[in-house]
Amino acid sequence: MRRVRFGAPDASLTGRAGMVAVGEFVDKLGVVAALDTAIGAVKRRDRGMSAGQLLVGVASAQLAGAGFWAHLDEQRTDQVVAEALTVPIPASTTAMGVAARFDEQHFSAVEAGVAEVVDRAVAMMSPERRDRLAAAVTTDLDSSDVEVYGRRKQGVAYNYCGQRCGRPHLASWAEAGLTVAADLMAGNADVRPVAAGLLGRALAAIPAPIRESAQQAGTLRVRADAGYFTAELATEAVAAGADFAIAAKRNTAMWRAYAGIDQDHWVAAIDMPGAQVAACD
Repeated sequence: MRRVRFGAPDASLTGRAGMVAVGEFVDKLGVVAALDTAIGAVKRRDRGMSAGQLLVGVASAQLAGAGFWAHLDEQRTDQVVAEALTVPIPASTTAMGVAARFDEQHFSAVEAGVAEVVDRAVAMMSPERRDRLAAAVTTDLDSSDVEVYGRRKQGVAYNYCGQRCGRPHLASWAEAGLTVAADLMAGNADVRPVAAGLLGRALAAIPAPIRESAQQAGTLRVRADAGYFTAELATEAVAAGADFAIAAKRNTAMWRAYAGIDQDHWVAAIDMPGAQVAACD
């Protein structure tokens, strides 16, 4: 029979030991400095927490499981996490105060800071790994609804399901597993009018040598579902030298184009058993 002892918790034990790797990443790549340079000052007085420190601190907390501002205070009590991170997790009141100072220009500049960090990470890779990463570059566009419950939430709206939502709109570099551009929209907002601009920002955030190598090899690609079925997005992809796959909505124009394809124009799809493809104008 096992003996169970009850006593004071051991402060040296944590379920968040992986945050050591996060701290090393932030330190080696100079993440805070890159963000601060891109964003600039968010306060008149140069003291206290900077924009880069806020973003890194909150992101670290989210990686450790935080989902609300109040969780920051709980995680600050974890001594192991505090020692592992080069940027301390801020108090919830401090984080909210600094975050409230961000405007549209600050938010837009975050992408430039992230792009600089990605450039630094790629530069530290071995030539072999960079070559593998440049073999194909795929940008995925996707959006998702995140339900919120506060009546005073800003920038949210009811979606078609009757949920009060924000709509994160992401462009991801698939092979690297990175989000390279993003917008936060209201739950009733249409992503199509802004999709082309998001794609342009995403491609600009991918290191130029990687992007250009894929472009020259014909392996620069864009993928999007039917929610992005718009000519502007396709035009932006072509202008960037990328192939694209955008799911088509089943509207009357699509059915007319489908009916106009001759039966002998269909060919077997590569790596898709039983599927066929055809080109049409």
